[in-house]
Amino acid sequence: MHRVSILKRLGISEMTMNASSDTSIAQPAHGVIAVTKLGAPPWPTLDPFLFCVHHNDDYPAGNADMALNPEQLEGRNIGTDFSGKDGWSMYHGDTTPGFPRHPHRGFETVTLARRGYIDHSDSLGATARFGQGDVQWMTAGAGIVHSEMFPLLESGVSNPTELFQIWLNLAAEDKLKPPHFTMFWSEDIPRVRIPSAPSSTAGDTEVVVIAGPSPLGQLAPEPPPASWASRAAAEVAIWTINLSSNATFQLPSASPGLNRVLYFFAGEAISVNGRTVTAGHAVQVQSDCEIELANTGEAAEILMLQGRPIGEPVAQHGPFVMNSNAEIRTAISDYQRSQFGAWQWPADGPVHARESGRFAQRPDGSIERP
Repeated sequence: MHRVSILKRLGISEMTMNASSDTSIAQPAHGVIAVTKLGAPPWPTLDPFLFCVHHNDDYPAGNADMALNPEQLEGRNIGTDFSGKDGWSMYHGDTTPGFPRHPHRGFETVTLARRGYIDHSDSLGATARFGQGDVQWMTAGAGIVHSEMFPLLESGVSNPTELFQIWLNLAAEDKLKPPHFTMFWSEDIPRVRIPSAPSSTAGDTEVVVIAGPSPLGQLAPEPPPASWASRAAAEVAIWTINLSSNATFQLPSASPGLNRVLYFFAGEAISVNGRTVTAGHAVQVQSDCEIELANTGEAAEILMLQGRPIGEPVAQHGPFVMNSNAEIRTAISDYQRSQFGAWQWPADGPVHARESGRFAQRPDGSIERP
């Protein structure tokens, strides 16, 4: 159901940072390369990242099926609803919001489920429910079909759902590795609290470390084996940085030659090495330079994506990312022939029982819980 519209919607070309895209912020600052308005998702990304989207929906109470009633869906383009009407979208779902089955090949998805829940099912026979701070890291590799649905578990109150999905490219030699997913349960993800300067009365900064070492040296859970992030020299880091009111935080330097972008997605205004940036901007900064972040307003939140560029050609067609158009044609042919495995689920967008809790079931039937 809705697979054609899903493929059409995912036909998004790679975007790049543009230093001249925001002329409203002009003062120079050491270590700041470019400031770019974010606008509607997807957000601009740099190699090795391909795509970044922030979904933030205030869904109403769900019905007995953890879905929405017909009268709540009136006026929406069901099957491809990105309207944000009433503070939420259905995306490609019909009665339950989310993304019914669709294919991927040649890259990875990293899904940060900050609020609410995601029900995953795939063509390998694996399934999961994760949320409330959990992260799923999925290597599509040679090819996988999966669904990502947002069950509305609460029937008496609203169901706020917030997530980031980040696409991380794979090196050419890894693009046809077997698909794989890893769960980073919230309880296992480092959350580091760092005070402002000792002489300051400002609040703390919390850094949530999904990839790479924390500012204090703690390591994030290990990424999948074929991931670009599994290579130490790639220095891939995915952090969220939460600065409380008036907090300051010294972002440590890394090696030269990395792409490092700070997505300031919530708050009012911050200073980045002395340069004022308002919420709704991405800031590309030097990787081998310490960056002082100072929050000049209410609590501010930043997503940081960092990594060494893979530096290989990128050919993208919707949910397939390879190195050449010939490989894209092969990917489409392989998907049409094999569907990247058997879809054994009763619907294109299945949801799990309300009482399932957070879990992951592997293709061999083994079950993992936080």
